[in-house]
Amino acid sequence: MRSTKRTLMSLAVASACGLGAAHVAPSAHAQAGGAAADANNAPPAEAPQLGATNGGDQIPEVRVTATRYSTSLLKTPLAVSAFSQEQLTRKGATSLKDLAGEIPNVVIDNTGLDSAVQITIRGITSTNFTETGDPAVGFHVDGMYSPRPQGAQALMFDVDQVEVLRGPQGTLFGRNSTGGSVNVIAAKPDFSGNYGKANIDIGNYRKKQVSAVQNVKVSDQLALRGTFMIVRRDGYANQMRDLSEANAPELGWIPNGKPDVDQRFNAVIGKDKFYTNQDQWAARLSALYRVNQDLTLKATYEHFQDNGAGGSDFRDCDTTAGTRYACAPGTGKWDLLVNVPGEVDMQIRTLRTGLSWTINPTTTFDYTFQVADQKRSEITDDDKGMQHAAPFQINGAYPNTTTGNWGTWPLKDVFHRTLDSRYLSTVHEAQLKQTLGSVQYVAGLFWMHERNRIDYEMTETIQKPFGDVGSVLYHQPNRQVDAKAAFAQADWKFAPTWTGTLGARYSRDSKEDKGGEVYGANWIGSPNYYNGLYSQGTPGTPGFRVHDGTDLTPAMGGSVAAYHLYGAPTSNDHKETWKKVTWRVGLQKQINPNEMAYASVSTGYKAGGFADKTDSCNYQLCADGSRGVVTFLPYGPETVTNFELGYKGKFLNNRLSLSATAFFMKYKDMQLTGTYFINQIIPAAGLPCPADQPKCDVYEGWRTINVGKVDIPGLELEWDYRPWRGARFGGGFAYINTDVHDFKEFSDDYQCDVRVELGIEPCPGTYNGPDKALIGRRLYNVDGNHLPNTPKYQVNLSFSQEFGFENGYRITPYVKVNWRDKAYFDLRNSEFAHIGRYQKAYALADMSARLDAPNDKWYAELYVRNVANKHAALNRESVFGGFMKARYVEPRMFGLRLGAEY
Repeated sequence: MRSTKRTLMSLAVASACGLGAAHVAPSAHAQAGGAAADANNAPPAEAPQLGATNGGDQIPEVRVTATRYSTSLLKTPLAVSAFSQEQLTRKGATSLKDLAGEIPNVVIDNTGLDSAVQITIRGITSTNFTETGDPAVGFHVDGMYSPRPQGAQALMFDVDQVEVLRGPQGTLFGRNSTGGSVNVIAAKPDFSGNYGKANIDIGNYRKKQVSAVQNVKVSDQLALRGTFMIVRRDGYANQMRDLSEANAPELGWIPNGKPDVDQRFNAVIGKDKFYTNQDQWAARLSALYRVNQDLTLKATYEHFQDNGAGGSDFRDCDTTAGTRYACAPGTGKWDLLVNVPGEVDMQIRTLRTGLSWTINPTTTFDYTFQVADQKRSEITDDDKGMQHAAPFQINGAYPNTTTGNWGTWPLKDVFHRTLDSRYLSTVHEAQLKQTLGSVQYVAGLFWMHERNRIDYEMTETIQKPFGDVGSVLYHQPNRQVDAKAAFAQADWKFAPTWTGTLGARYSRDSKEDKGGEVYGANWIGSPNYYNGLYSQGTPGTPGFRVHDGTDLTPAMGGSVAAYHLYGAPTSNDHKETWKKVTWRVGLQKQINPNEMAYASVSTGYKAGGFADKTDSCNYQLCADGSRGVVTFLPYGPETVTNFELGYKGKFLNNRLSLSATAFFMKYKDMQLTGTYFINQIIPAAGLPCPADQPKCDVYEGWRTINVGKVDIPGLELEWDYRPWRGARFGGGFAYINTDVHDFKEFSDDYQCDVRVELGIEPCPGTYNGPDKALIGRRLYNVDGNHLPNTPKYQVNLSFSQEFGFENGYRITPYVKVNWRDKAYFDLRNSEFAHIGRYQKAYALADMSARLDAPNDKWYAELYVRNVANKHAALNRESVFGGFMKARYVEPRMFGLRLGAEY
């Protein structure tokens, strides 16, 4: 058995030396049709048989479990890419974000918010990472749905495969999969004996990563597998303490030698605690028990801990050069000015159990149960000194007047923190699989229930017009999400080479907020924040003084008890329910043993939601003079219909594999989260808006809206080619041309005053026509525009060459290049000078050289990621006026990996 194991591991290593993902289909929970004849020969009660079964100089045969049966990739009609653990190790992947650029029409990014990963597939993504949002790309572990996207951070070690499905998965992979699905298939215990492996990775920024795996055969019936991983790395941010003080005596801003920005959290810390660091560990213990030849039980417990500082945006100095918003001389690209160091304490504990029962040779029953408990606290500096890193810009005098100063203040000081949160979810899924002659089917039931609680605070410590604190606390003790579904999918081999697929899923989703409270909902500054520990005095009278950073203490704000001083909170009790039937129809033609083609139509759906209770005109008069009404800012489901043609084949004596997918998706009611228009109001003073505040009569807030319709045509190619002995050339090509239309409500409010100042195309005028739904919006036609973060073209190329020696050692150089076309970060597709939200086309390259010992007993590998140290933006926007910030790809990373088997 050890020799068999070594052979399989050798094949995995050979696969890792290639430059592209193995083109394999997803796990059993993936939605797909397959060839019934191939499925009849699969051992139904065993663990999934994944990966290569043939090697040498040919492309290995890949078997997958896309239909809950073991089927050949060539007979699995899906657009899917997969990565083995060896490939992940070689890429240095500890998170899904490390696979960015590897998969056609897939963009993966670490948001820097809520420890979340944002996945965009074929232009479809989610921009709401809070407890009120759902991902558009379903994330699964061993086929079990994980409702929080943060789980993607936890499991990128000791896996059989990581599989990414593109396109809606509305039947077997149903919940919230309008874009696609990701399935992490963990390595399972096996009965081949006692063995293990260990790896260490040492890199720049003092990176240290260690992982270990141990398999134990307890008996012929019981096997165990334990895994542990820890990674620590300094932040690449150049983090400096923010001690800023306003200094403009001519306008009344007289320095007193004390910082004006909040100093409560501003401790001296080391680089290991800087933003962009890594400080994580994870462990998994799995058990497999064979009750008898027909019944197998399994259980897995996982623990993940993240104590990092979180990601970060940075000053975008290149775009603002030549304007008054330019970076100060000498500002570096990774410089941060921080008075609130980042702290994350996130723990995810997960238990998965299940059974597989072979009722008879043609019928099996599977049941799985999962309970996941995520706890998280976090604090983040939202401004990071981005405004006051430049020369101070002040309009108006010191605000010791009865009306204060509504102009531009000299400092911006904003932070948010999750004081405490817990997301507790349970997932049940039962599936019956049966083969009846030329028909095979899968039918099942799904139930996911999640109960969330969170205390979340947002604080602006220097707020117009009097310099007091504006703060909001969201106290949500009981937010529940409930999702139930019944589904079935059947494959009918109605002719020797033809198979038809038909599947459907009925989904019912509900969301409810019980006992939710919001304190300080309208951001009006309140002396109660100080909790009686500081008094500014009365504006317009002698002795009035705006607090400085040392006047604030930890006893101010920051708890439900302190916020009770704000007065009665806003109650958030609310519930909504949505129902939907999604379906799939497919037709598959096996052209010959090495070629197949398929056509399918499939649908996907993501439930709607709602925000916190608010007044539609922010407790002021609406533009028409009426009072506002109570609203929870609800939004509806989003849906997608996907038309797809695919082809897969092997050529040149199995030395070349090729897959091609053409698709056209109709995307409707896209959910888009951000700061959006709510209503037009009459300002409190009743006066026209001043020139520097053109939007003072617009009430907007953080909310989710539904965006018209989008047409998404595209093409995806993937190949794996072994041109000569030891060589491997892999890659992929993607084309997508998203086209937004029927979004007449789009309001172009982006930095209207800055655009005038810089001579850029001004914002449209405010609508005051007869359509009340459009009043107050600056209407702009976005028909024909592209979806955000969706480059039109993507190419990834890779090449490796293995050199073998007579003593059994092998050296394999490796090079990979990922290129992506220009991408926008907003629906406006703004290419404005200095404040444009887009990234020009760019390429990233990785290189490595690996030495493998005889019989794969150990290996050593030198690697470099982002060889050219590219500084490409993953997001970009103008904030605090014309100051620009961006989130960038990681800088050059290099190091040494060592691994051994025992």
